[in-house]
Amino acid sequence: MAGVEVPFSDGVERQALLARGRKLEYLTIAWNSFEAVVALLAGVLSGSIALVGFGLDSVIETISAVILLWRLGAARNSERRERVAQRLVGACFILLAAYIGFDSVHALWSKAQPEHSILGIAIAVAAVIVMPLLARAKRRIAAQLVSGALHSDSRQADFCAWLSAILLVGLLLHWLLGWWWADAAAALVMVPIIAREGVHGLRGEKCACSH
Repeated sequence: MAGVEVPFSDGVERQALLARGRKLEYLTIAWNSFEAVVALLAGVLSGSIALVGFGLDSVIETISAVILLWRLGAARNSERRERVAQRLVGACFILLAAYIGFDSVHALWSKAQPEHSILGIAIAVAAVIVMPLLARAKRRIAAQLVSGALHSDSRQADFCAWLSAILLVGLLLHWLLGWWWADAAAALVMVPIIAREGVHGLRGEKCACSH
C-alpha cells in the first residue's frame, strides 16, 4: 500500500549490518595500508624509530581488519567463530604492546634523534582525524550486531588514534623544542593499557557493546 513502510525482517537487517561492517573493514584495510606505507617511508627517510613503529602498528591494524572480515563473513552468528576472532584480535593487541614497549625503550636507551619529517607529521594528523571516525562507526555496528570481536577492533582503532596523537606530539616537541624523548616516554604509558585489552581478548572476554 502506498505510503506504508514495510519493515525488514531481522535476518535482512542483520545481513545489512554485516555488509556495513565488512565495508568498514575494507576501508580500514585500505587506510591502514596507505598509512603503513607513508609512515614507514617517512620513518626510513628521517631515521625516526617512532614513525617506523607507527607504520608497523598500521600493519598490525590491517591484520586485525582482515581477521574481522573473516568473522563478518559468517553466514550466521557463530559463537565459536566469535571467540576465535576475539582471541586473534587479542593477540594483535599483545603484539602491538610488545613492539611499542620494545621500540620505546630502545629509543630512550639509544637517544635516537631523528630528522624532522613533514611527511610524518602529515600522516599523524590525518590518522588523528580518520581513526576516531572509523572507531565510532565500528562501535555503532558492533552494538547492533552484539559483536565483541568488532567492538574490540573498534578499541584497536581508538588505540591507533591515541598513538597517532602521541606520535604527533612527539614529532612536534622534537621539532619545536628538541625533546627527542617525548614520544617514546608517552608511548610507554600506553603499553599496559593495550596489553590489558589483549589479555581480555585472549581470554575470550566480551567487551560491553554500547552506543
